[in-house]
Amino acid sequence: MAVGRERTRRRSDLAPRVLIAIPAIAYAIFIVVQGGAVFAVGIYVLGVIALGELYTLMGRVRPAALAGFLTLAAMIAAALYGEQRHVLMVLAASIPVTFFLALLRPRREHISWAMAATLFGVLWIGLAMVYAVLLRETPHGDGLVIDVLVATFVGDTFAYFGGRFYGRTRIAPLISPNKTLEGLIAGIAGGTLAFWFAGLYQDWLTGPHALLMGVLVAIAAPVGDLFESLIKRDLEAKDAGRFFGAHGGVLDRLDAIFFTIVVGYFAALGLGYA
Repeated sequence: MAVGRERTRRRSDLAPRVLIAIPAIAYAIFIVVQGGAVFAVGIYVLGVIALGELYTLMGRVRPAALAGFLTLAAMIAAALYGEQRHVLMVLAASIPVTFFLALLRPRREHISWAMAATLFGVLWIGLAMVYAVLLRETPHGDGLVIDVLVATFVGDTFAYFGGRFYGRTRIAPLISPNKTLEGLIAGIAGGTLAFWFAGLYQDWLTGPHALLMGVLVAIAAPVGDLFESLIKRDLEAKDAGRFFGAHGGVLDRLDAIFFTIVVGYFAALGLGYA
């Protein structure tokens, strides 16, 4: 009976995941194919939602959310229309901007923590969005971004089923009790093969390079997942938001991407694709 209930729960959990994934995939394909300003605006929208979810989780210290949103917009614009040094200039300017906007709050309790929380979101979420733009702006950026997304989400799917059916050894019980060594191995293998398979249809990407980039991206994905899990556990929250209903918020769905997109960019740079 217990086995039957578990199988039923797996099936009932899988259907909503698929329904949620379809519009998300369509949105991702649209903005990646369009590139340029459309891609920048598209990821800015996702970034604002993710930042909003993070700042809500940290609401006790009342982060200067407006400073985070403005900095994110400026960073993405700098990445799209300027150079990487301009992104660094925006980051430097974000500190006094955060300070002045934090001063506008009627009460000064926890103001140091408020500024720290604001800038933490900018560094974690904002820099990931910057590198997404930088990767998309490379000569083969559309293909590389899609490869990273495919490897990340396929790896997550393999990890999910690997953990569900074969998971025995927990790797981080105090952070994410459901994460297992078996699921981790399945996820890395699935993500690596997904990147390599996607590369078969891109004549500018060699097989060995696709495998190397795939394994780097596949390793980074669970790190990003655990990173967000640690934050949620520390803040005593199950999910970062309700944007996807019972399956959490944007931050929950993009936590791995915030790491893999950065790794993907630097892997592409190191291998001469950026």
